[in-house]
Amino acid sequence: MTSPAEPLFDLSAQYEEMLARGIRLSGEDQHFFIEGRVRALRAALPTGWQPTRILDFGCGVGHTVPHLQAVFPGADVVGVDTVEPALARAAETYGGAGVRFCPLAALDTLAAFDLCYVNGVFHHVESPRRPEVLAVIRRALAPGGFLSLFENNPWNPGARLVMARIPFDRAAVPLSPTETRRLVSAAGFRLHGRLRSLFYFPRPLAWLRVAEPWLAALPLGAQYHVLAVKVGA
Repeated sequence: MTSPAEPLFDLSAQYEEMLARGIRLSGEDQHFFIEGRVRALRAALPTGWQPTRILDFGCGVGHTVPHLQAVFPGADVVGVDTVEPALARAAETYGGAGVRFCPLAALDTLAAFDLCYVNGVFHHVESPRRPEVLAVIRRALAPGGFLSLFENNPWNPGARLVMARIPFDRAAVPLSPTETRRLVSAAGFRLHGRLRSLFYFPRPLAWLRVAEPWLAALPLGAQYHVLAVKVGA
């Protein structure tokens, strides 16, 4: 998933292998990270708040959808992307009641969403076009809807090493936590809560993960989370 204009790469069968090549340094698979992100999202949202419509922006092959369904039962989930083979695979694997996958070009024709989940999209978007992509997301959200944005952290050496091992991430330009918060604020969102960091320790040091909630306020984890609310109509 890149900008609204063009796909970054064809999410073929090689995609899974390329991704695994990088993240295997952590000792975990991609579902470990998806589960961690969705759990962090649920914890950051207001207590008791439940979305009825969720947008997975840059959904790829759809692996996040069942995790969103598990944490937000009853919500309809729509995944959008620019890569049609990825959408076809997502629909085949995860399509069903309450789940839909659409090309990004169709987003403006859909009903508004309460929550937009975005992971690892913006480091593939050219810097001048990032406000444009945020504007697309903002239009898709209902007033008061939440943007949940996860990005790889360039301040974390491990994150940079992982990206260097993944062919489609090598040329990507990660955003710093400070830059992301500034872009989100400038796009018409109000930041909700503090930036939170995730994924400090690889599996060999899993016994240290008990400390990660206390480290979350430091912008040094392998990924970080920015939660924001759409302001105005």
